[in-house]
Amino acid sequence: MLNEYSWLDKSLDTIHRANWYRSVKEISGLPGAVVELEGRSVINFASNDYLGLAAHPRLIDAAVAATKKFGTGSTGSRLLSGHRKLHRQLERAIASLKQTEDALVFSSGYLANLGIIAAVVGKKDLILGDQYNHSSLKNGARLSQATAIDYLHCDMADLAQKLQEYRANYRRCLITTDSVFSMDGDLVPLPELLSLATKYEAMVLVDEAHATGVMGATGAGCVEYFNCSNRELIQIGTLSKALGSLGGYVAGKANLIDFLRNRSATWIYTTGLSPADTAAALAAIAIIQDEPERREQLWQNVAYLKQQLSSEDLLPSESPIICLKLNSPETALSKSQQLQEAGIFAPAIRPPTVPISRIRLSVMATHQRQHLETLVKKLRIDH
Repeated sequence: MLNEYSWLDKSLDTIHRANWYRSVKEISGLPGAVVELEGRSVINFASNDYLGLAAHPRLIDAAVAATKKFGTGSTGSRLLSGHRKLHRQLERAIASLKQTEDALVFSSGYLANLGIIAAVVGKKDLILGDQYNHSSLKNGARLSQATAIDYLHCDMADLAQKLQEYRANYRRCLITTDSVFSMDGDLVPLPELLSLATKYEAMVLVDEAHATGVMGATGAGCVEYFNCSNRELIQIGTLSKALGSLGGYVAGKANLIDFLRNRSATWIYTTGLSPADTAAALAAIAIIQDEPERREQLWQNVAYLKQQLSSEDLLPSESPIICLKLNSPETALSKSQQLQEAGIFAPAIRPPTVPISRIRLSVMATHQRQHLETLVKKLRIDH
């Protein structure tokens, strides 16, 4: 007999037949350039730990010390019982790194985007978002109930046309974009976007998740990379990638941060970031500032890999995310499995996450030259 949940099996079957099915892969031990994947040692090109900080002794020691001093959890929302001195120290450190007046820490980057977008725009407003924006930006737009329209990926002519066509019909306008696009590795043309925003009186929200710690002279992100740190905009990011911890943040003008403390539901009604995660992120920011050679090594690794791989097989990228384009989900899955059998962990990324199937390679500062050579040799043999 059919019941209320009988549709689940049919939906799962559809996912399987489209080769869209996903399952977890267990990694044991510490994160790093080499990891234990389901009991086997593999070179790791699947991690967002760009600077290799997730297993750094300074982060681990800071997390342990904070846990011993403050406990394992914050026990409540920041406005009730969950605020600790550590939280404010981290927010000041983020604001200093980003060269903004203030910052606010969320319990995840996804929560930051949901809560901030829904707080700054509503039913009377317009959101123009890059078509390749992260899921959190798209779902934040839906949650806000604003009119949400996509513009073509990094196409400033299309964005200008949509601003001209729609902007005058709405109270406020918010342009949303990743700065480094997580599944492609290319960058937003930020100066041109900000010029359009000024012309049409639109706010700009930039998600620096994959840029924080990586891009710019001091690792502050793409806003710094494009020399736009003096421009007024909303900067979002995560603590879970190059910073090796967990959580999200928003950085910007002091009045923006004060407003969000009072109006962002995903900050107000969520337990504060754990003491361990907060302390680890603080330690990571200190390392980014103390050890610029980590970032330099990362970019040396990126340059070597791009030089060794055939450019015709790569999607355009200006970041440590390098993607090999493939013609079908089946090919991507097969290629990923072949790499894993050769001791290389590189995930297949398929629709509906991306329009074109690919192998996504994340380069780390802690990759040694022999790791990169092993990958290149395997890809050349298969090619």
